[in-house]
Amino acid sequence: MRYRDAGVDINAASRAKSQIKELVSKTFNPRVLRGFGAFGGFFSLKGLPRDAVLVSSMDGVGTKLKIAFAANRHEGVARDLVFHSVNDIAVHGARPLFFLDYLATGKIRGKVVTDIVRGLSDACRQVGCALIGGETAQMPGFYAENEYDLAGCIVGWVRQREILDGSRVRPGDLILGLPSLGLHTNGYSLARKVLIEQAGIGLSQYVPELGRRLDEELLAPHRCYGPMLDPLHQKGWLNGLVHITGGGITENTPRILPANCQAEIQLESWPVPPVFNMIAGLGKVRQAEMLRTFNMGLGMLLIVPRKNLENVARAFKRKKEKFWRVGRIVRGKAEVKYLAGR
Repeated sequence: MRYRDAGVDINAASRAKSQIKELVSKTFNPRVLRGFGAFGGFFSLKGLPRDAVLVSSMDGVGTKLKIAFAANRHEGVARDLVFHSVNDIAVHGARPLFFLDYLATGKIRGKVVTDIVRGLSDACRQVGCALIGGETAQMPGFYAENEYDLAGCIVGWVRQREILDGSRVRPGDLILGLPSLGLHTNGYSLARKVLIEQAGIGLSQYVPELGRRLDEELLAPHRCYGPMLDPLHQKGWLNGLVHITGGGITENTPRILPANCQAEIQLESWPVPPVFNMIAGLGKVRQAEMLRTFNMGLGMLLIVPRKNLENVARAFKRKKEKFWRVGRIVRGKAEVKYLAGR
């Protein structure tokens, strides 16, 4: 008996690795000390400031992968993984250095693996991040046919005195919101349950309320906010940032609030994309549940001192970036309080 008889095709894995070598190598920079194929990735910290602090984060794409499987589109979710991870460290003022991925599947499919790594490498190049390592695991019998799991780890850096951790947030600060492009990478279990299983909408079906097919809506990319936020942070215009991921505005905002600060969010102060209204209506999902599950059209919150509002507004205007003033920081318990619409 051979390993292949048990479901693991070593030759297929070797072919996949040879195909992705060029894609991975395109993300390398002078700080990458070893080439493709070593047991570990080597990255030099030479040239970083003496007070540089490494910031790391690890995440996955969640059940958005189910949509990718059904649509046979894989590059997008791979880019989402990188962009989501960049956002997670950007909220602390960190810039990305390198990324590692983990891909596990029941059977290696060369094109799928190549598509995924192409998406990872493309995203890494966009944000100046080296893809220095990863793992592709064959686990027959563990995953359903033609399915896989995808996760990633990012490491970045920030000067210790420039770390954004919420300690600068003060009553009187304003809360600005940047638009998302849709669900991003959170809430898909509920979205699939309501839209596909309960309402019976097909992924390839055109949905007038959305202005496009359902799969196009659900595979809309996760925006990367890091590059546009870094200049604002470097100028000292931000007191805090919140990446709105799983847990929505309700659960993510308190993660950076000091004990004596409460976030007041003014409902209806920003346009909620139609997909969220569809989920709420078709699934009879209460507003509180929507706000603690989805981003509701706000992918990133900025906590800005009032004196810096004009500077931030001008910076976004130059970039033609939309934003909304959605709330403020007041004295109170470290939680989110929603105010009725205007």
